[in-house]
Amino acid sequence: MFNLPTYLSSGSQWIEEALDRLVLPADTRPAPLHAAMRHSLFAGGKRLRPILCIAAAEACGAKRGAALFPAAAIECLHTYTLIHDDLPCMDNDELRRGVPTCHKVYGEAIALLAGDALQSLAVELAAQSPVAPLEIVKELVDASGSVGVVGGQVEDMLGESLPPDAERLQYIQQHKTGDLIVCACRMGVLASGGSPDTLEAATRYGNAIGEAFQIADDLLNVTSTADQLGKAVGTDADRGKMTALSVYGLDGAKDRLQKLIQTALASLSGFPGDTAPLAALANHVATRKN
Repeated sequence: MFNLPTYLSSGSQWIEEALDRLVLPADTRPAPLHAAMRHSLFAGGKRLRPILCIAAAEACGAKRGAALFPAAAIECLHTYTLIHDDLPCMDNDELRRGVPTCHKVYGEAIALLAGDALQSLAVELAAQSPVAPLEIVKELVDASGSVGVVGGQVEDMLGESLPPDAERLQYIQQHKTGDLIVCACRMGVLASGGSPDTLEAATRYGNAIGEAFQIADDLLNVTSTADQLGKAVGTDADRGKMTALSVYGLDGAKDRLQKLIQTALASLSGFPGDTAPLAALANHVATRKN
């Protein structure tokens, strides 16, 4: 019987060891830059995106190792977005994953440059995939660009203090959060040599999981504690952010979350291999506590 905690622990350890090998040591010149990169990269993240990349590859019948480079790339890219998101010019957060944010430890300039360097490293790693490297790089840069996560961040900031708007919220959810999750799943399929039909199934799964993850995040910002979440809570309301709760209400957000999980589970019929990890990860997104 499939055991998700064991799978998450194994996958997280595997990607941690890979990142430790692939990212330059903290004392590499310029040392403050590399120390800042590693500070945020090894701050105790859940590694959900690289694990989704691995699980998508396995659902195509490939071994975990097929997804090594895209999995490492997506975690570097995700960490870059978090460093920039936490900066004073954006969310001005002091804690991330229970530890001081990059700019609180290394200053704003080094934090900004550490994010830039991680973005470059992500592309470099993606290009080293033995299978479909160009396609994998394109997935990564498309997901991170002006109509990807960067665009989602801009719309998130522009939406602060505006009246609730379901269309704007879905744009923010899709691009600020969903695009990197879709990218992780699609890169796993590409790295395993999956078919176009499987790639489409991965897109449907990732889109549903991406929105579900953000709704769960919105709910946790209201219902969790700082100790559980590893960062301040109640901040969305304080900043006037547009969230699933402001648009759909508490019950509506919970209902939408469950429907999205069902959509994700239905998409798994499009994969030729073992989809138990992807199914368990979908349910985990809806029930996570941090």
